[in-house]
Amino acid sequence: MSVARLAEVERDFVMSTYARAPVEFVRGEGSWLFDADGGEYLDFLAGVSVAQIGHAHPAWVEAVAEQAARLAHVSNLFYTEPQVRLAERLSRGSLGGPVFFCNSGAEANECAIKLARRHRAGGEIVVLTDAFHGRTMGALSATPSPAKQEPFAPLVPGFVVVPRDDPDALRAAVGPRTAAVMIEPIQGETGINPVPPEVLSAAREACSAHGALLVLDEIQCGMGRTGTMWAWQGLGGVEPDVMTAAKGLGGGVPIGACITSPAYGEVLRPGDHGSTFAGGPLVAAAAHAVLDVVDDAGFLAEATRKGEVLADGLRDLGLPGVRGRGLMLAFDVPDGPAFARRALIEQRLVVNAPTPGSVRLLPPLTVTPGEIAEALRRIGALL
Repeated sequence: MSVARLAEVERDFVMSTYARAPVEFVRGEGSWLFDADGGEYLDFLAGVSVAQIGHAHPAWVEAVAEQAARLAHVSNLFYTEPQVRLAERLSRGSLGGPVFFCNSGAEANECAIKLARRHRAGGEIVVLTDAFHGRTMGALSATPSPAKQEPFAPLVPGFVVVPRDDPDALRAAVGPRTAAVMIEPIQGETGINPVPPEVLSAAREACSAHGALLVLDEIQCGMGRTGTMWAWQGLGGVEPDVMTAAKGLGGGVPIGACITSPAYGEVLRPGDHGSTFAGGPLVAAAAHAVLDVVDDAGFLAEATRKGEVLADGLRDLGLPGVRGRGLMLAFDVPDGPAFARRALIEQRLVVNAPTPGSVRLLPPLTVTPGEIAEALRRIGALL
């Protein structure tokens, strides 16, 4: 079926919530995507920070196929070993407390919001300007964007918004009625904006002083994306009470996780939360395969070096506003969506414009130096 025909069928049968690019991808391998005509595209988006180990990684494919042939789903009414082992692995590699599995980043943040409200009934949740925590009603309420929120009002009440770069304003907003402060260490959907370290420190201090939870949203910036396994580990050592993960955790299958420190692992009680599909054996097996590659000091150090090469190359091209950490980078252009479309059509380079004035680069962490050089060449050709 041609792309034009797919668009016709979509208009009749798919809700019009996406503005798709005019390409149909049918296959992926490493850092490359292939369209229906065999055209090759260099993927520097990775499904929006999902394909951390590239497309069709042999170990990932083997793990998913083997588990699918054995058992895909039984619900959370029963034990499955892949899920329990994955919970232990995530806990030991982060905060040390229990894990709640779900199916997406928004759901992971919903769990964190419910946990915070269970911790302090009726308490407020402090969030930052330019944050994006998801599109479900609770996560949307934590996303202070009028364009995203206003069509769906009234929202979940009790969210307090403070400036992204003002530690004093954050301290002043946290008090005895605060249930949590919720922060993306690096804000992804609003243009790759690292939160200043002094804001993270202020959040930690204020939460500790008032018994509120510090929740860090690592959905886009976690899983090795910034050069450390979790972004907070490389940002001054500010450790949260709760963190959320998704996207790159499954390497292409839907899984999310809300992880707590031991002190808050029993806040949610039996019956407080749940999910039919969450953490099933198939997606857990996929997550194990991703962790086998990513959760390695040498691999992460190499990802850091590749991110530095990519950032330096963007600056050498004269691009303004180069920012980010590791392989989570952005730069400024006058018309981001037009640049991303030209990159796709003219240079067969897959990038994304999260805001009208920026372009985001999120290549697989397995990207090679040669592929980075090629991406820089293609970006240079567009300039």
